[in-house]
Amino acid sequence: MSPPRAPEAEIVQDMTSPRDGGFAVGPDDDSPNVINVIEVRGLTKRYGTITAVDGIDFTVRRGETAALLGANGAGKTTTIAMVLGLLLPDAGIIKVLGCDMLANRYQALARMNFSSPYVDLPRRLTVRQNLEVFARLYGVAGVAARVREVAAELDMTALLARPSGELSAGQRSRVTLAKALINRPDVLLLDEPTASLDPDTADRIRGYLAAYQARHGTTILLASHNMAEVERMCSTVFIMRDGRIHDRGAPRDLVARYGRANLEEVFLHIVREKAAQ
Repeated sequence: MSPPRAPEAEIVQDMTSPRDGGFAVGPDDDSPNVINVIEVRGLTKRYGTITAVDGIDFTVRRGETAALLGANGAGKTTTIAMVLGLLLPDAGIIKVLGCDMLANRYQALARMNFSSPYVDLPRRLTVRQNLEVFARLYGVAGVAARVREVAAELDMTALLARPSGELSAGQRSRVTLAKALINRPDVLLLDEPTASLDPDTADRIRGYLAAYQARHGTTILLASHNMAEVERMCSTVFIMRDGRIHDRGAPRDLVARYGRANLEEVFLHIVREKAAQ
């Protein structure tokens, strides 16, 4: 997937803008009635004559892990960018934690975070400095202790003193995930969360995310081309094609519906079906 177009530091600075009083919590955020933590209706995004996202609807329930699947250009990254507030839609409704993201996104953003291996952190800063900067931007209490804690959980304590620009691709993936967890978010958006990781580290990260979600009830929306990862982590899958949701369901239900052996075969069938048309 291609990287979001806006630098992340600018996004977080905008989130803490004095215009909106910083990280105020909306009155509906913790309501027991907010079962659908992410709710998208009629979401549309156009770039000139190109419709990148075409009127999609979906919901993600509290504590659920859901995935957006699709070929390159299907609209996954654009959708995640709009849910996060990086892009404004041309039409549609986005609600996160009960907040209207078009009218009151600052009320939800403090309880969200995202990770993408395609967004670089400042390369001259050490890993520790980068994590401390983002912890302060998110208003995390006990910054130094929280940085040590998340680094230990992700087995990257040895990286804290190293400049971010000197890290390998796999190490950068772990650091961006640590950044995404620094504020203990209620909603976590992940773009290729295990990209560039070796199989052992990737497996440990998936296990860690599952345990983290179980402890905190976090809602996760991810985009991934790793079908085995999606089958393991996700209870719901939205398969996108040409900016629309072509099909949706639990991985096992999609496999049964298409009469395939696994989710990868389902994905290839849908992509190649389009190519044959």
